[in-house]
Formats: sequence, structure tokens, C-alpha cells
Amino acid sequence: MATRWVTPYTLPILSFAVVIAAGAAVLHHPASLAQGPSSWVDALFTATSATCVTGLVVSDTGTFYTRFGQDVILGLIQLGGLGVMTYTSLVLYLWRRKVSITDRVAVGQSLLHDPSFALGRFLVRTVAVVLAIEAAGAAGLYLSTGGGIDAYSAVFHAISAFCNAGFSLYGTSLVAWKGHWGVNLVIMVLIVLGGLGFSVLLEVFSLGTGRRRTLRGQPLFTWHTHIVLKTSLFLILGGACFIFVAEYLMQPTVAPVHVEVLTSLFQSVTCRTAGFNTVDIGKMTNVSLMVMIALMFIGGSPGSCAGGIKTTTFRALAAFVGSQLRGRRQAVAGRFAVDNETLNKSLTLTIFALSIVAAATMLLSVTEVGLSEHDASRGSFIELLFEVVSAFGTVGLSTGVTATLSDAGKIIITLVMFIGRLGPIIFLQVLQDVQRRENFLWPENSLMVG
Repeated sequence: MATRWVTPYTLPILSFAVVIAAGAAVLHHPASLAQGPSSWVDALFTATSATCVTGLVVSDTGTFYTRFGQDVILGLIQLGGLGVMTYTSLVLYLWRRKVSITDRVAVGQSLLHDPSFALGRFLVRTVAVVLAIEAAGAAGLYLSTGGGIDAYSAVFHAISAFCNAGFSLYGTSLVAWKGHWGVNLVIMVLIVLGGLGFSVLLEVFSLGTGRRRTLRGQPLFTWHTHIVLKTSLFLILGGACFIFVAEYLMQPTVAPVHVEVLTSLFQSVTCRTAGFNTVDIGKMTNVSLMVMIALMFIGGSPGSCAGGIKTTTFRALAAFVGSQLRGRRQAVAGRFAVDNETLNKSLTLTIFALSIVAAATMLLSVTEVGLSEHDASRGSFIELLFEVVSAFGTVGLSTGVTATLSDAGKIIITLVMFIGRLGPIIFLQVLQDVQRRENFLWPENSLMVG
């Protein structure tokens, strides 16, 4: 009976749970704390936020924790970014030069959504590329600021950015570097690379180094990579345009136009589940917040450090809607049509994700607002909704309510972060694995809708 619950789909869940529990225990220890004791709820919240690469914090990371505590958080971020199962399998591979079939399938499912691949070579290349990108990012932050961001902070923020964690050692995140092109560009590049997915990253890297050859007349990238790159670019530029209009054209500022454009682009990129910000989120317009909620809900791409329903799910649904409007029998995206199984998974995942967000927002409204009249709680709904979507998408952006949450509210957000990092589709698969399948079909009939 026990083996029924230990499957390639439950292993990532169990692994993340163990790491979070261990991280919470260490962060609760006085050696990790610089400003007095921390409650177990706050320690669990922070450990979950770090392991699930979310970035929501109840205390200032740079002042509340000691250097040891910051190292622990950084280690949890790196573990969560690549995935605990990835590191476990890599250690086994390097030690014994062989990996179990269970680990092979688990890593394939979490990183590539494809259990058939050369695990050993893939893992070594993945970790090597990731470490190289993070090292280059740290160097870029340090050199572009002339040491303004010291070496440790540069490494911390580079890892946090690539893993799409959003943890910062500065109390106001990157607001102090709002108009600094070097810092903004380095952080944005790291966020985008970390949110593309490891399979896409390795494919782009192989093409750039000349290791991957393409035949004349053949596509430059695989269909999956093409969809991910094109959809990501559309969301980033589209989001930046909406934010620019809502923030700077509707309420003009004295800042130069190029700074306003850079700021809008940064906020759009950070919604790819990164969590850094160069402006006060609580002072942005409701239009911008709604756009950011949509971007956070979509998130990054499959097999990446990002959360959300993923760019490919969004593209599949967009193709389905387009096919209905055009009268097509198939949902076409690029040079292929999306199969029915993918469409069914996309619809199920989106409905499940919306249900989680709706339920969590409702519960949070009860724990944080109670049964007070609407007049007494105006504006709180969009703030709580923003907080829940940020947790589900493992983004880490907040309008400023995280630190004021009750213990019950923190536990709700902790659960949402955990579900959002591992992905609702894994939980659905777990339920399907333990359910008894019916060996018969029900008679079908049409139903009036609309």
C-alpha cells in the first residue's frame, strides 16, 4: 500500500516537503537570526518561500537573518530552483554512474515533462549551464555597479534572479537601482533565462555554441522551444506596454522616458515569477495590478524555475479559442496543431488553478478581513487577490500585506506557494494514480449551454 503512494509523481512532493521542514528548523534556530526569535509559522513561511522560489517575506532578509541564515535561504533557493529530485539524481549519477528508473522518470517529468531522455548527460549539462549563468550574472551585477553591489550580494541576487525567487538583501528590493541600466538588464536576462525551461535553455545554448546543427530549410528550434520563446516575448512586451500606459501615460511623471520604459519592462519581466521590483507595488494603479495578476497567473515555462500555469498552457488555450472563432477543427499553434490530450490537460489545469486562487482568496478574506462590511475593507480584495496569485505563481511580489498577515493567513499562503511550485498538474496526476479507473463508458447526450 505504501508503494502505491510513492510514485515518480509523489517523489518531488515528498522531497520538497522534507527540504522545507529541514529549512524551517534551521531558520528557527538562533544561529540564523540576527534580530531575536522567530515563530515556527514565520520560519515555515520563509523556508517554503525560499524552497518554492517565491520571494514573499514576512521579515527583511538582509537585516533579520544572520549571514548563516542568509546562506541557508540561498541554499534553499538553489535547491528549489533546480529541483530537489534533480540534485538527488545528480549525486547518485556522479557517485554510482547509474540512476534508478524512478529517479529518471521523476526528473524527466519535473524538468522536461518527458520521462525518456539521457538523464546523466542532461543533468551534468544543466547544472553546468546554470552555474555558469549565475556566475556571469553575479559578475555583471558587481562590475556594472563598480562594487556598489558587493560580491556576496551580487552572488545572492544572481542566484535569486535566475531561480526566479525574488529574495533580496535590500529592504526595498531593487528600488534604489530603478534607473540603472546595468542592474536592470542583468536581472532581467537572468529572470528570462531562468523562466524559459531547462530543455529550452540547453537547446538555445547548444545552438549558440554551434553544437546543434540544423539542416537547410529545417526550423531553427523545435516546436516546443519556438512556442515558449514566442509566447514569452509576447507576454513580456505586451505586459510592458500595458504597464507603461497605465502608470506613465495616464499619470505623467518627471522621470525621463527611457527610465519609464525600462521600469515598465522590468515590472513585466519580474511578473514571470521573479518577484523583484524597482517601484513600490502598493502605489501602482489598479489597472497595472490587474495586468500583473494576469502575467503572474500565467507565469513561466514548463521545466523552469518559474510557477504559474505556464506559457505553453496559455498558448494552447489561446489556440483553442482561436480555432473556435475561425471554425477550425483543430487548435493550431505555429506549425502544428495541439492534440486533444494537451488541450484537456490545459483546461483542467487552468480550472484547477483558478479554483485554488478563488478558494485561497476567500479564506484569506475571512482570516484577514473577517465579516466586516465592505465599506470598512475597501481595497483589501485586490490586495489579497494579488497576494494569492503571487504565491500561486511563485512570484513574490506584494502590495505590502505579507508582513501583516495573521498566522492563519501565513499558513494559507504557505500552502498556496507549495502547490504553485510543484504545479497543480502533479497533484492532479497523483490523484489519478491513486484513483480506481472505470472500465466502462457512460451514454452521451447534448446539453444546452450559453
